[in-house]
Amino acid sequence: MKNRRKRGGLSSGDVVVTWKRFFRFVALFIFSFVVFSTLFIFLGKFRPVVRSSVKTVIGGSVPAVTVVTIHEAVKFPDQTLIFLKYPSSSRLYTKEDLLCVFSDVKDSSKLFKELPSAVEIDDVGRQIVQCSAVPRGYTISLAVSRWTVDNHLLVDPTHRWDWLVYDAVIDNDNSTVVFVKGLNLRPGKVADVSRYECVYGWDFTRPKHLLRAEVISAAQEIVRCKTPLTVLEGPRMAQSSPVKASVRIKGGGMLPSVAHPINRSGRVKDSTRGVKKPFETCVCTMTRNAASVLREWVMYHAVIGVQRWFIYDNNSDDDIVSEIKNLESRGYNISRHFWPWIKTQEAGFANCAIRARSDCDWVAFIDVDEFFYIPSGQTLTDVIRNHTTSPSSSIEIGEIRTPCHSFGPSGLRNPPRGGVTAAYTCRMVLPERHKSIIRPESLNATLINVVHHFHLRDGFTFADVDKGAMVINHYKYQVWDIFKEKFKRRVATYVADWQNDENVGSKDRAPGLGTRPVEPSDWAERFCEVRDIGLRDWVLEKFLDRKTQRLMWEKKERRVEDEAIAQMGSWADKRVGRKKKNKLKAQ
Repeated sequence: MKNRRKRGGLSSGDVVVTWKRFFRFVALFIFSFVVFSTLFIFLGKFRPVVRSSVKTVIGGSVPAVTVVTIHEAVKFPDQTLIFLKYPSSSRLYTKEDLLCVFSDVKDSSKLFKELPSAVEIDDVGRQIVQCSAVPRGYTISLAVSRWTVDNHLLVDPTHRWDWLVYDAVIDNDNSTVVFVKGLNLRPGKVADVSRYECVYGWDFTRPKHLLRAEVISAAQEIVRCKTPLTVLEGPRMAQSSPVKASVRIKGGGMLPSVAHPINRSGRVKDSTRGVKKPFETCVCTMTRNAASVLREWVMYHAVIGVQRWFIYDNNSDDDIVSEIKNLESRGYNISRHFWPWIKTQEAGFANCAIRARSDCDWVAFIDVDEFFYIPSGQTLTDVIRNHTTSPSSSIEIGEIRTPCHSFGPSGLRNPPRGGVTAAYTCRMVLPERHKSIIRPESLNATLINVVHHFHLRDGFTFADVDKGAMVINHYKYQVWDIFKEKFKRRVATYVADWQNDENVGSKDRAPGLGTRPVEPSDWAERFCEVRDIGLRDWVLEKFLDRKTQRLMWEKKERRVEDEAIAQMGSWADKRVGRKKKNKLKAQ
């Protein structure tokens, strides 16, 4: 036996030891396989590699899995929008998952990174990443944070904001409404449609594969096109890319586009005729950073009859998303629509008019600092009915025009905690331009609107509301800190920001303010020609909780200091009472 072991023979003891080693090896192999498979599946599914469909820089030799694509970007003066597209089964990135990477053109090793300001989803399912403006001499790319491979998405192509088709929607008559920057059409005027044609396609670099269509109307930033049947019917395969819409200037170039008309199966039927709509009265607004005032605006108008709110969010960076969710949880029918396009209030209102047509009999277009005041106590719906039910007229009423009163700071120097309606009581004597409540079916095909006023089609006219029946309290000139933020960046296309040295004599500018961002010493006392406490008294009667002394929309945390003071006052009253009682006993 000894000789056999020396020669390499195997004994029964040797065989037992070898099997133990074998089983250990197999167990280790299976364990390793399970661990690495799990990691691969986890990282592949929950941390997908993003790869650009155009150019991608990938560090190392690890092949990337294409699950997310970058299509294009739009460069603004103060931000960059980057459009991503996801397959239906993929988890969407959050703001914390991505990094905006800015690299020096001359030296790519010089770069800096920052988190996006926001990540949004648009109506066609694309994710929009908002990054800062690209500094001169730099390029921008995206990177996936907390990822083992340094994958950068080169943003290409990048479009100029001032030369772009930025949105499109198929209207109820099957035409496509295209929203355009760069045509420079005059406000309120109809353009010559023979100068333009509409273009549809999946790849604008291949002119032979594009569909061309006639332009029906062109005005301001809106071009209405005939929609080809192929586009109306939609792609034959569910996974096909959505078509884009653009506009070509005859004899000139075609505008780049990021606009996908919302694809509807088959022809779009007009379901608004002879069918009762879900809501009688709705409101549409475009705003930025209105979280602090939205609750008062919505709750107040709900009491006077508004049933539905469309909020077009123009690049807010405050807490407006959670505020809207809070209002929704309280039963208010309110929706937020991300609208990143700057200085496009008129186009946004036209978009909202199309969106609201199937749901609303009437839509009011007002700002979040504007409140309908009805002295009689009637509802907004009552006022509309009173002005639209005249049996003698052969022409239908399609618009209700309400005069506006501009309120000033009313002696205040700090933002009022209870909201604007109960705080500002001084206004100017003469009213402003009217604001409109419109019937969506009455709008002209051009969708022209200037300062909340639409053009109507033939067969419709407007009705003026007497200021004794209803007015709009416009809290336009509030305390300085609020005013300067609001007017620093106006959303209206044809109204200048107050710090820009243009149209200085316009009625849309603050009288006597000029263009310098410096608070006048008498700002708190300005614009106070008439003391008007009508709406204030009505609000205090209808919305004030007598027990807590809080208005309906006031948040509890805002009154902590007041409650502490009140409690201290009650203690003081008790001390005074005890002193009086002891004094009486002593007598």
